[in-house]
Formats: sequence, C-alpha cells, structure tokens
Amino acid sequence: MSYTKLNRSAATLTKNRTEGSISPFSGMCVTCVDGCIGMCEIGKSAYRAAEVLYPQPFGIITAGAEKEYPYDLSHFSIMGTAAGAYGCEADSDKATFEKVSTETAIGRNKDIKLKLPFIVPGMGSTNVAKNNWPGIAIGAAITGTILTVGENVCGMDEESEIKNGRVLRSPDMEMRIKTFQNWSDGYGEVVVQANVEDTRLGIQEYAIEKLGVETVELKWGQGAKDIGGEVKIKSLKKAQELKRRGYIVLPDPEDPNIISAFEKGSFKEFERHSRLGMVEEETFMKRVEELRKAGAKHVFLKTGAYRPADLARAVKFASKAKLDLLTVDGAGGGTGMSPWRMMNEWGVPSVELWSLTYKYAKMLDKKGEYVPDLCFAGGVTFEDQIFKALSLGAPYVKAVGMARSVVAAAMVGKTIGKRVAEGQIPVYVERFGGSVDEIFVTAPELKRRFGKRYADLPPGAMGVYSYFARLSQGLRQLMAGARKFGLSYITRDDIVSLTKDMADLSGVPYIMDADKDEVEKILKG
Repeated sequence: MSYTKLNRSAATLTKNRTEGSISPFSGMCVTCVDGCIGMCEIGKSAYRAAEVLYPQPFGIITAGAEKEYPYDLSHFSIMGTAAGAYGCEADSDKATFEKVSTETAIGRNKDIKLKLPFIVPGMGSTNVAKNNWPGIAIGAAITGTILTVGENVCGMDEESEIKNGRVLRSPDMEMRIKTFQNWSDGYGEVVVQANVEDTRLGIQEYAIEKLGVETVELKWGQGAKDIGGEVKIKSLKKAQELKRRGYIVLPDPEDPNIISAFEKGSFKEFERHSRLGMVEEETFMKRVEELRKAGAKHVFLKTGAYRPADLARAVKFASKAKLDLLTVDGAGGGTGMSPWRMMNEWGVPSVELWSLTYKYAKMLDKKGEYVPDLCFAGGVTFEDQIFKALSLGAPYVKAVGMARSVVAAAMVGKTIGKRVAEGQIPVYVERFGGSVDEIFVTAPELKRRFGKRYADLPPGAMGVYSYFARLSQGLRQLMAGARKFGLSYITRDDIVSLTKDMADLSGVPYIMDADKDEVEKILKG
C-alpha cells in the first residue's frame, strides 16, 4: 500500500494524463508520451520550475497534506458508560449534556480563562489570514478562545516604521491585536508569536510595550514544514523592501536581470523566506527571561513535527523555563504556504508525535518536575477528534489547536455575507433564508448578546462562532456520554485503541483489553 500520491494534486493544480494507469512508485503515467503538454508535476516543473513546489493559488487557499498516514485519530474509539457521573450528580434529571462545562484555565497560575479548550495558532503574514482577519479574530474573541498572531506580520507590513532594525509601529499588527481586544470579554487571549526575523525586529517587545499584549510565543516550527515561513510577493517594490528588512527573497529583486525578467512577465511572484531558527538551551532561557523582563505575563512555545530528540528538548526546556503552554504541532496539519512535497513527506505525524509528548511529559512528572500545560495541534477539525486529543494527552493537555478549519469557517461566513449583499445567494444556502439573520442559526443569540453592536459583527465572525458552537455542543454530548461533566475529568481511560498496533504505539489499551480488572470483579461478584 502506498501512503502517498505522487506527481499530481489539486494543491499544485496538476494531474496525470492517464488518470487510470499510474505507476505507484514514481507517480508518472504508465506511458509518458512525446507531445504531452505537461499536466503533471514533472511536466509543469519543466516550464515553471520552483513555482510548482507550493500549493496554488497563493493567498486565497489553505492546504492540508493528502498523505494517508498509517495511524490517525480514527484508530481510537471513545468509551461511553451507562453508570455514574463525574462532575455532576448521577441523576438522570441533572446529568444532561447541556450541564457539561467546557470552560478551562491554562498557564502557570491558571489565569488564562477559556470558554472552550481551543487555540487558533499561527495566523501569520499569508494573505489568506490577513484577508479573513476580522472573521477569525472576532469569532475567536466572542467565543472565548486563544488567537495567535503568527510570524512576520510586522516585517511584511509595508507601513511599518522601522528604525535601527527595530519596529516602532506596525498598523497591521495594531489592527490584528485591537480587533481581538475590542470584542473580548475577559475570556481567551491574543498571543504574539515570533521567529528569527521577528525577534531581531523586536516585535514582541513592541507588542508588549505599545499594544498591551500580555502573552507571547516563541516559535521553533510547525507541523507543515521544517523550514522558515514563506509567502509570495507580487510587487517588485515590496520584494526589494523585504530584502532590505533582512528577509531572504528569491529571485534577487535587486538584480537588474531579474528586474528585467519580472517586468517582461517571465515570472509574476517573488518568494519571501524566513531563516532557520537554531535552538540552544542557554539562548532559549535567556530569551524567555528577556520577555518576562519586558513585561510578558505569559510565555508560550510552539514546536513542530521534528525528530523525537527535538520534542524532548521542547518538553524539557519548557519545563525548566516554567512556560505557561507548549503547543506540539504534528505533521500533515495545514498551511498558508509550505512546500507541498515537504508537507506530505517530512516529520512525525500527529498521533505519533502526541503519544511521544505524553510519554515525555509523564517522565518529567514522575520525577517531580514542572510540566507545562500542553496543546495538541495538527489536523484537528471536529468534536470527536478534540475529545480524543484531550484524552490521549490527559492530564497534561488542556487545549487543542485548530487553524485551517477556523479559516474555512471565516471564509464561508464572509462569502455568504457577500452573496447576501449582492442578492446572489446560492441555492444550497438560500433554503435556510434570504438574509444573514436567517441563514446564520446563531444570529438571534448574538443579537441578544450584543444589542446594537450586533450590526458591527462581520459575517466571517458569525461563521467562526457558529462553527465553534457546533463543536461545543458536539463535544459536550460526547463528554456526557462518557459521564465526564468537566474537561478535567477526561482521562486516557476514555478512549481505546482499535488495533494492537495502535495500542503499542500510543499506550492506550486495546479495546479487547479495556476494563479487564473491573470486568473480572463484576463477573465474580
């Protein structure tokens, strides 16, 4: 069995000529014909070169890996029970799913309150994040979740004021943070992330000192790639400015030959790349201390799908520095722009990475060392996956990270709002009504909650809020079925492995071995 689709993908806008006859090893058509115009990745690379490395079209899509990994969350099953209740009186009239609480608190002092255990991680400088920011940020704020302003925002902001290599002002960053803050009611948090370039530009110090940000996140990487952040640039002027600001820009926008080729239309986009971070314990600890001295109330770390030794470093360093949260992002999740083959073929997949994280956290816990709160990210989209991720990492995992699905909800909400305004509602949507108030089922609730301010809610935010409302009810129903009426009651016993291989990998018991001791007591009693 092949886990990978080679040489063709909707992500790269490519396909095979002989779609029914494909070599499983190379991904090439079984017969490659002289005269083909080159619809596959090899053919398209023959005339567009490195452009074909990335999911397309940039700026209006997000992409998720299509590799079929050997294990995923569907290889676990959630265990319900017919007896008892945790966190609620075991009474049929009282133990109903709407009584389930999904509120939690994270951090060293448990002072970041969340209405739902969700984090929207790494919404950075890609156009798809910026263009949907009102929906994403306001939706996250009114739901009471954490939103992360990702890497390179200030560096990409053409209106940023930079002096002596440090950011003095960034209208884009200011807009992103204030959009969340203006709708927050004390739940949730807005977090500012930083990579190598951001750190050099003093982004986090600027956010703390000038914008009232209390929580920052150091970034080692993400699940989609093991190199720095990347975007496409359509403007020669902007490409040249980004090079002056210290970014890697390809091809060289200051080379006269490149300028001439761009102006003639030989290519239409430059690539902006970030540098690789170099993790060292001493410099890491020093940076954490610098941020705390600058006024950061909470410090997070996000790491990607690197090899197990790097994951161990992340867990250990986060423990020694007493960080408030460590996010572990598994391979195959999602991206605004990452090399497509890299995204599919590198790194530790989510379930394997999360299982290792639990193992390492437990090792530290047994030694009496501090274990930071954990967040699992990497392809989570629905309530059953949320429950399983929380259970797999219990008691250390306090939240799950979801980015791509949140962007999707924001885009759909925005699109529906636009179609309503244009009077061109699709038939599929029109059956629910002819106005925003009728189509969005959460509209009456939001009207009561915000009153006159409801008119300022963008449809994209209503899309995110409605998506989260669905997840909330679905999660509460699953928790009620397991008789867990609060998130802190979820344990590893709430899921089982459906195969012995998954049991060996994760440490979660095989379904036929679950409850062995209790079963024996019941049958002998």
